[in-house]
Amino acid sequence: MKQLELNRIKELKEEINKLPKGYISIKNIGGNIYYYHQWSENGKKYSKFVSDEELVKLNSLINKRKELENELKRIKQGYEDSKLLFATLMHINDKVVDLDISFETGQIQFYGYLYAKELLPIGVQDNLTGLSEWWNDRSIPLTRSGIRDALEKLEISDPKVLLLKCFGLSLSDQYWIKPREDNIAWEDVNFFDNDFADDVGEVLFNGEKRKKELNLSSPDNTSVGNLKKRWKIVDGKRVLIKGGSNPYRQEPFNEVIASEIANLLGLDCVSYNLFYDGDYPYSTCDDFVKRDQDLVTAYQISKVLKRNNSDSAYTHFIKCTQSLGIKNVESFLDKLIVFDFIIANEDRHLNNFGFIRDAKTLEFVEPAPIFDSGASFGFDKLTIDIKASKNIISKPFKEKPQEQLQLVKDFSWLHLESLNSIKSKLPSLFSKYQSKYLDKDRINVIVDSTIERIDYLIRKCLTKNQ
Repeated sequence: MKQLELNRIKELKEEINKLPKGYISIKNIGGNIYYYHQWSENGKKYSKFVSDEELVKLNSLINKRKELENELKRIKQGYEDSKLLFATLMHINDKVVDLDISFETGQIQFYGYLYAKELLPIGVQDNLTGLSEWWNDRSIPLTRSGIRDALEKLEISDPKVLLLKCFGLSLSDQYWIKPREDNIAWEDVNFFDNDFADDVGEVLFNGEKRKKELNLSSPDNTSVGNLKKRWKIVDGKRVLIKGGSNPYRQEPFNEVIASEIANLLGLDCVSYNLFYDGDYPYSTCDDFVKRDQDLVTAYQISKVLKRNNSDSAYTHFIKCTQSLGIKNVESFLDKLIVFDFIIANEDRHLNNFGFIRDAKTLEFVEPAPIFDSGASFGFDKLTIDIKASKNIISKPFKEKPQEQLQLVKDFSWLHLESLNSIKSKLPSLFSKYQSKYLDKDRINVIVDSTIERIDYLIRKCLTKNQ
């Protein structure tokens, strides 16, 4: 952009920030007309009575803000019509590396000056190997259900282009991209503190484009995974809503039940709830990452070291965590493997668990609570195949659940009383979610097969270790 345009953008943002947000509403109460100034901040709605004397001036200031916002939008549109975005990858307010990114594809085209190699995303080497992969993995996958239709409605060529519409911001870490000549700060744009639009979520989730002009600034742009999902602000909290896959749409039920089983085992697990939108079930959970934290996935961690041919996947991962100084990893994996064995989780890939890092000190704090356990309890199988325990696979270290269970070194934390409690509560845990997706016969088969796995665990693993 021309320097004149950059200066004008800076001026506009400063002027806009000084002007009141929102709009003026009119209410008729008992035949009397009253005026209220209404606006939103940090996910909360505010309303303030406006006297007749204040009305004219306030209305003028609000209209002025709208005019300036429209001007800012026009100037920025000219910027987006250029071929490359000249940006800097940021971590909170610290510069990491300069990037030139294609506006057309969202792909990183060139790497520039490296400011702080210690702030590069985990798994990206000092020579920037893997940064493009990290950036691409930050976007919605093309395997997401309904994504191609959604992109057409959004008039976007590739999910990675959506990253440019939200500064690459996520609700999982504190990385983002800043246009190099812009003076915005992380505090101005991060989704932990600031509102975000529902427009992208509506299109991704429901396939609906309710407005001609859409606000594309949303953490939905950086939501990974194949199931339909979206973020919403509910009572000031950032809440993730996630659907299920055809034909059984069982994942939302599984998330809720799996979290209850984790609680019975005394494991740290994200709490899930269930709700229906029309005829379809969805799970919800609060964002477990805080504004001063990064979620670092096991996949990122596995990229820290080159794997030796003699090392198993498990051994390699342990070596990677040791090189980063992450503590108590084997104890955490023991519990995760046992939990996944009980619920027959078939999708605990390396992006479905991780560790929490303090974003300021860069020290690893603790394992992330267990999340994303929907692909369990025979979620996509015919009822008869669940009954026969056919084709159950495991991840991430062994393909067969019994073989992965052999990696567990310590069962002392696992108590017979807890397992028996799960067995006794399983029927009621499932039966309260009986529906056309989860009928009585399917529930009975799921309960019986889960009890079989618990009995196997008691017989083969628990009794000989206690």
